[in-house]
Amino acid sequence: MGFRILHLSDTHVTASGFDEYGVNTISALERILHDARHVQDIDLVLVTGDVADDGSVEGCLGVRERVGAFAERRAVPHVYTTGNHDDRTAFAEVFGSGHLDHRGDQYADAKINGPECAAVSMRDGVRIVTLDSLIPGQTHGRLSTAQLEWLAGLLAEPAPAGTVIALHHPPVHVSTSAFVVAAGLHDAAQLGAIIAGTDVMAVLCGHYHLQLSGNLAGIPVWVTPGVVTRIDLTAPGHLVRGVKGASATVVDLGGPFSPAFHLLHARDPQAGQEVYLVDTSDLPWIRRD
Repeated sequence: MGFRILHLSDTHVTASGFDEYGVNTISALERILHDARHVQDIDLVLVTGDVADDGSVEGCLGVRERVGAFAERRAVPHVYTTGNHDDRTAFAEVFGSGHLDHRGDQYADAKINGPECAAVSMRDGVRIVTLDSLIPGQTHGRLSTAQLEWLAGLLAEPAPAGTVIALHHPPVHVSTSAFVVAAGLHDAAQLGAIIAGTDVMAVLCGHYHLQLSGNLAGIPVWVTPGVVTRIDLTAPGHLVRGVKGASATVVDLGGPFSPAFHLLHARDPQAGQEVYLVDTSDLPWIRRD
């Protein structure tokens, strides 16, 4: 039996509804959800972090209301992770464990004890594990020792239909973009050592605002592009070009090609329009080897 996830990330909704570049974040989210309405057989909706650009409760509520309504119409759970823009206190106030059923009730089977927002739930035999790679005040991510040990304990027993891991910061990157190299998960090797040889079918991430596939310890990793903006890698490697055009991914598990990923691009007449162009030489956290 197949299992289908609608994977969103980087909604960046704010209390005002507009991000720091003036993008209407609510409109971008509503546009991709509207254009995803014809996708059939969705079993779960996943949002991998940077839910609220300003870390606000209001931003989180704006996403929960809209994603929750989409999930409720399909009677499927909706699941969230933190991102570097999120605030753990606000996130927990709005999403609790981050695992909600179609009615908006808490759905997690277990969550980690501690400040991190990491949890696990089961849907049709598929185990969904959300991890918290947020380092407050930093762009890159790490997973705490406590989370890695907790994850190892979970994976010691296979799930009936396999496991999906979701987190914000990708454990893969492309070497041609200074931003992508510096901004990902900085302890990817530790995560790889834990998931190697387990029932993990895919690692699903966001953060980069662009689509990227790779593998970690032989397990497929997928990075979905952003909802609020996408990053255009046709820019020179020292520049970060953000453009309009909300996107999402349909993840298909099970079957001969599993896992399979295909992109959805919202029907936006302004898609591709430049929103920002940042020189990484102005970003002090970019590594310069």
